[in-house]
Amino acid sequence: MTDTWLTTLITNTPQEGFELAITLSRRGVKYTQPDVDVLKKLRPEYANDAADLTAASHVIATNFQTVAAANNYWRK
Repeated sequence: MTDTWLTTLITNTPQEGFELAITLSRRGVKYTQPDVDVLKKLRPEYANDAADLTAASHVIATNFQTVAAANNYWRK
């Protein structure tokens, strides 16, 4: 993938920052497994596995931590 889509980590609010963290996480999966058919085939397995869902939440939380730091934790 060569498209440039991430131009900044700066967001106006923590909510926007969290949404960016989710996008970062989803894009990471897409970069790792670019075959959409494989992603769709695997989804039922991880969508019903508590450990996999917890791992996904951890990735989102890590990305949110990065975005929050980039935004100085939205301090004014």
